Amino acid sequence: MTRKERNGKRKSRRINSRNPSLGYYLIVTDTNATERNYFMGLQNALPEGMRNKLIIHVEKAKKTDQLIKRCVELLSNDPQYRIPWIVFDRDQVTRFDNIIVDAKKRGIHVGWSNPCFEVWMYGYFGKIPQMVDSQECCRKFVEKYKQKTGQEYKKNDVNIYKRLTENGDEKEALNIARRNYENAIKNINGKPSDMHLCTTVYELVGEIVQKASAYKNKLI
Repeated sequence: MTRKERNGKRKSRRINSRNPSLGYYLIVTDTNATERNYFMGLQNALPEGMRNKLIIHVEKAKKTDQLIKRCVELLSNDPQYRIPWIVFDRDQVTRFDNIIVDAKKRGIHVGWSNPCFEVWMYGYFGKIPQMVDSQECCRKFVEKYKQKTGQEYKKNDVNIYKRLTENGDEKEALNIARRNYENAIKNINGKPSDMHLCTTVYELVGEIVQKASAYKNKLI
């Protein structure tokens, strides 16, 4: 058999062949730290018997502009990735709105935060204060995080989700994010880049948390 014939019969490599009944969440971010640790913590916090039924898989794109491309590549390589998301921040991203529009056209969900992911996590500790930009947002979150947890905030902390849920209120975080988003939709032109102190990460987390609650109560 020639090399060409062997290559023709070679099956495409799948990253994961499991078929979880409650969903396989593919999350592509542009960072290696906070978002990955947060969502891996969320996965680990699921009820033990549920962890092979709902999978959260986090991948990284090299650049923000490659989030969609990387997500599409992973979807084509492995049909198990059925619920695609990209998660990224406003920060200084010039094509922020365009990336969101383009992703949705491709059937990819978007968990965006304006100005940064910390605005989502701040909600665990209550009302989000006024903050001008991502630098101030991160600075105020660092202060609040230490006040609430007694720990220094580190982006590479693998226990960040656990610390947030043990020292904060996840239900309140979901409610705050939802209210801020809905108020912004009513009062602003609807462009995410103009929706300061808003995030849609609550949609992704809320969906997973709702499934976890239903599983605990034996509803699914």
